[in-house]
Amino acid sequence: MISFDQIPIDLRVPGAYLEYNNTAANRGLPGMPSRILVIGQRLAAGTQAAGAAVKVLDVAQAEALFGRGSMLHLMFRALKAANTWTESWAIALDDDGAANAAGGSVLFGGAVTGAGTVNLYIAGQRVRIGVASTDTPAAVATAAAAAINATTDLPVTAAVNGVTAEQVDITARNKGEAGNATDIRVNYNFGEVLPAGLTAAITAMSAGAANPDIATAIAAFGDTWYTDIAMPYTDAANLAALEGELENRAGPTVMMDGHAYAAATGTHATLTTLGNSRNSEHLSIMAASDSPSAPWAWSAALTGVAAYHTRIDPARPLQTLVLDSILPPVPGDRFTLEERNLLLFDGIATFKVDDGGRVLIERVITTYETNASGIDDPSYLDLTTMKTLAYLRYSVRARILQKYPRHKLASDGTAYGAGQAIVTPSVIRAELIALFKDWESAGLVEGIDQFKADLIVERDASDVNRVNALIPPDVVNQFRVFAGQVQFRL
Repeated sequence: MISFDQIPIDLRVPGAYLEYNNTAANRGLPGMPSRILVIGQRLAAGTQAAGAAVKVLDVAQAEALFGRGSMLHLMFRALKAANTWTESWAIALDDDGAANAAGGSVLFGGAVTGAGTVNLYIAGQRVRIGVASTDTPAAVATAAAAAINATTDLPVTAAVNGVTAEQVDITARNKGEAGNATDIRVNYNFGEVLPAGLTAAITAMSAGAANPDIATAIAAFGDTWYTDIAMPYTDAANLAALEGELENRAGPTVMMDGHAYAAATGTHATLTTLGNSRNSEHLSIMAASDSPSAPWAWSAALTGVAAYHTRIDPARPLQTLVLDSILPPVPGDRFTLEERNLLLFDGIATFKVDDGGRVLIERVITTYETNASGIDDPSYLDLTTMKTLAYLRYSVRARILQKYPRHKLASDGTAYGAGQAIVTPSVIRAELIALFKDWESAGLVEGIDQFKADLIVERDASDVNRVNALIPPDVVNQFRVFAGQVQFRL
């Protein structure tokens, strides 16, 4: 007897009655949802209230929602330069009530002897100030402050110092510790020089304190599944809060796998300390040291690239992909091969720079380094492992729930009639092997003989309505290192 879903068994009225059943409609592997979330600060000029998720289509909308020159506005500029395809959302935060704004300065000096241009870079954006041969340092300072304030998409404002007329004081628009990483410099690009006789002394941004508490943002997650999260903060409290939320979401009863991307500046030792202070497979931190671009722009760009490309293939390495709109450190400030290799053992992801000055992903690792016993454990080292596991789990759920949505459960060997909505452990086992072949065809796993040998599907001994399965895929690896010895002859 066929198991009908809707047609009554006791129907006597004449007619031809046909129902639809989609349990066998889909073939191959399912597409896994992908949704970006950007967390960051707004300005009072923004129209979007803090603490509520909002879908953001483009940079212009981000500017209106969060205020021009806000952290979120500039994060979306970096995100959309990297990825305009993936659905993206934001949760805005207000500055903390106890926060202090970061501040820095440019002190002009010397005696101008020739006309020229000051190329001032703030968070990677160039501000150009024309200088006449008759200008004094105080006049240049006045012009620089005006130029900075006229560039309203900068994350800072400027004012001539009330005591020293030659000094421009620069203040972050958004308060908090993150503002300390706003880079200020002159003459970044080749050929840029100060006008003859003029000097410029930079005081780096500092004294920013108290990032917003992202608990407000986490509370706004609700039941929405965010697969990739741009995280602008690297303070311990906020990282711990986000790691805990992502750990909970990755659990077997929620199964909304998500990954967070952050970036940090600092010395090699500072980054090593940061990386070793974390231990989460759900977080990646990119070394952004000495880049003119702000760390929050790095995190947004990396999020965009990772979300786009892991959606296409979660197992394919991200190495050589470009972080568009991100400016690299000047050659003398870049980490060496040995330094980058050490960072990759300390939970910090790395980048390279090509001959054209583009920032390329070198390797995106997680901060996970040790297991619960404190033993070195590389099982969750790479982002690709986490993304592949998330997809494999999602596709198992999709396959089982699609094909057996309202089935009865019987033991192997039961002589039930054809067409019955009954499933047995051996049927599920065969389905999982068929799914493995789809994974294998997609280049996600390898070793079908091992999979078959280790696969266990059995009826639960205590709950007659439950089937338990041990699913042992050998996740495909990435080609990252080639080593050869050239044994030459003369």
